[in-house]
Amino acid sequence: MEIDELLKLMVRTGISDIHFKAGSPPIIRLNGKLITTNYEKITKETIENIAYKMMNEEQRKIFEEEYELDFAYSVKDLARFRVNVYKQKGSIALSLRVVPLEIKSFKELNLPEEVLVKLCKEPRGLILIAGVTGAGKTTTLNAMLNYINENFEYNIITIEDPIEFYHTDKKSSISQREIGSDTKSFKNALKYVLRQDPDVVVIGEMRDFESISAGITAAETGHLVLATIHTIDAVQTIDRIIDAYPQHQQRQARIQLANVLKGIVAQRLCNCIDGKSRIPATEVLIGTPFVRKLILENKTQELYKAMESGGYYLMHTFDQSLLELYNKGLISFEEAIDKSSNPEDLQLKLRGISQTKGEML
Repeated sequence: MEIDELLKLMVRTGISDIHFKAGSPPIIRLNGKLITTNYEKITKETIENIAYKMMNEEQRKIFEEEYELDFAYSVKDLARFRVNVYKQKGSIALSLRVVPLEIKSFKELNLPEEVLVKLCKEPRGLILIAGVTGAGKTTTLNAMLNYINENFEYNIITIEDPIEFYHTDKKSSISQREIGSDTKSFKNALKYVLRQDPDVVVIGEMRDFESISAGITAAETGHLVLATIHTIDAVQTIDRIIDAYPQHQQRQARIQLANVLKGIVAQRLCNCIDGKSRIPATEVLIGTPFVRKLILENKTQELYKAMESGGYYLMHTFDQSLLELYNKGLISFEEAIDKSSNPEDLQLKLRGISQTKGEML
């Protein structure tokens, strides 16, 4: 099996992910759906050959010690791929995700342009992109980074595992640091990043106490910090950050977070009604004085109402976003309900729209 040829086919047909494991044919994800292909079952030896061909010597060494590894793999003039190699049932397995070479604009990605531009213009503070695996967090983060690069004269330092999108200097100077290649660990990179004179610090993923606390500290000291975080919505993001701290530090963590938070943009990818593409539903929380007060007072559940009524500040909930996508004819009733945070409430609103449309015909 020639891996590069298979990856070319993957890009041409719009496949987002491909999985290899011994004893099964390649399994793909297309428009969010997992599909088993008609290829022959892959042998243990074939997967091992593919994996070791994609890794360099240093990566092979790390994999043999850790039994799992994230890295990026490029096919010239085609795309980059985020690769995770791991072991299951004693044999090597691979998961690959397509990372396009081109960094698209907010408008091209169907993202809420006005609020993202507003956040990119913040001179300091913490901005988080939230979502589950495969929600497009990294794509949005890099679109924001590209906007900053094109419009501001900043020194930007990124810490990524792995680097997915390559950036070149435009108005800004960008240094992209990859875990394993350019720095030994997130901990090391975060320890020294503030000595590198950054205006903007980009953390590929806030995944633990160390990265969360380092990001907040960087924002407190006058830097703009952008990061992704693996959560389902804006409110859970607040709780996840606070819960990362030991119990005795959580009150102080609330104060710190309330002081530095500029905004959280959460997203979920929805299948479009055409059956061929996907579009993000979004949720936006802005660090207004009222939002900061709710964070300080540990009233995070009240943040939903703040977002719902915060249109003046460009805030909105997932359900408001889904309602808009449905109203525009971009997603189906079923898809809106499936992606909703409050499906029963949204169902009532959607049925009201459907009834109104029927009366107008």
